[in-house]
Amino acid sequence: MNTHFTLAEIHLQLKRWPAETNFINLQAWDAVDELLLTEAFRQLEMLSVSERSALPVLLLNDQFGALTCALIARYPELTLVHCSDSYISQQACLANLQLNQLATKQLTFIDSLAPLPDSAALTLLRVPRDHGFLGFQLQQLAPLITNSQQLIVAARARDIHKNLLQLFSQHIGPSKASLAIRKCRYLHCQPAAVQQKPQSLWPKIWPLTGTGLQLVNHANVFSGEKLDVGARFFLQHLPETQAGEQLVDLGCGNGVLGLSALAANTELVVTFCDESAMAVASAQQSVQLSLPKLLPNCTFLQDDGLSKLADQSMNWVLCNPPFHQQDTVTTHLARQMFTDAFRALKPGGKLRIVANRHLPYAQELTQLFGGVRCLASHPKFVILESERRR
Repeated sequence: MNTHFTLAEIHLQLKRWPAETNFINLQAWDAVDELLLTEAFRQLEMLSVSERSALPVLLLNDQFGALTCALIARYPELTLVHCSDSYISQQACLANLQLNQLATKQLTFIDSLAPLPDSAALTLLRVPRDHGFLGFQLQQLAPLITNSQQLIVAARARDIHKNLLQLFSQHIGPSKASLAIRKCRYLHCQPAAVQQKPQSLWPKIWPLTGTGLQLVNHANVFSGEKLDVGARFFLQHLPETQAGEQLVDLGCGNGVLGLSALAANTELVVTFCDESAMAVASAQQSVQLSLPKLLPNCTFLQDDGLSKLADQSMNWVLCNPPFHQQDTVTTHLARQMFTDAFRALKPGGKLRIVANRHLPYAQELTQLFGGVRCLASHPKFVILESERRR
């Protein structure tokens, strides 16, 4: 096996998405992508063109389109299915395909809740960070994998441990890790006949303490069984809203902020927005379970920030912003959220956020909005609010 393959060998231009100056020195691929492609190319080279076009190749968790672009560039006859929970990953893939003038007619995008193809020639799996999400994906994959060559799995060496191997063994069959290659490893799985299909643990449904509300969490949604400390603190400082006002729960996750605001004011109009398909589905099901009569008041959007909302259309934006993208710690996504909020807010509209105290959000909000107020503080978090004045 060629263990020295690099994406530079096929001369692709690959960029992260969204484009941002603080990502200028960060690659849109890594050694995990290159290991996956090395093995995929090895196997595809043994097939004829007609054999390669007979069944689709399934890609799971292709972060910025490196896997998709490389496979299309080398094997344009392939049919690819790109499965991701991330709207941003799909947009990155489309942008990189366009940048490299690669055809997309044999490429299908599906989200993580959509059914997988009935069969696949190969499946390439980047191991996700969240093991609940990984378990969900492995349970989906189990019926497709009939031999040890069909599933190609790679991860960083530091992320492969006993519990991870047990998860693969439980859902696919006996599994072991390869020797380290450039600080990454392959996982080799031998499919076994499953005596009984494991019962899915997802979605999880749990009550919001002290309310009559219930929250639904699909596998890839943060804080799967209880509120994180930041959200719990934010719930103590939700705004008082007026009938008919438009509110956005930006980065909604399971929808706890927007749902709580809607419970407090049943004449509120709420948009739940997140880049995760599972988050949007969780928020919708949380409203449907807790406040079904208020579903007509709600819109649910999978989006990159608030790109689908009209300018100056909202009265409130609530946000518990992330400070990492994939494995990269960054405030870039939060800055984009703040910029999108400013554009979407009406004059006099307000953005209210919860943030870790150490993050420089107060300065960034001041620069963007012209001012910021600290409404409450906590040993780890602050509640900040900025108003659009123009």
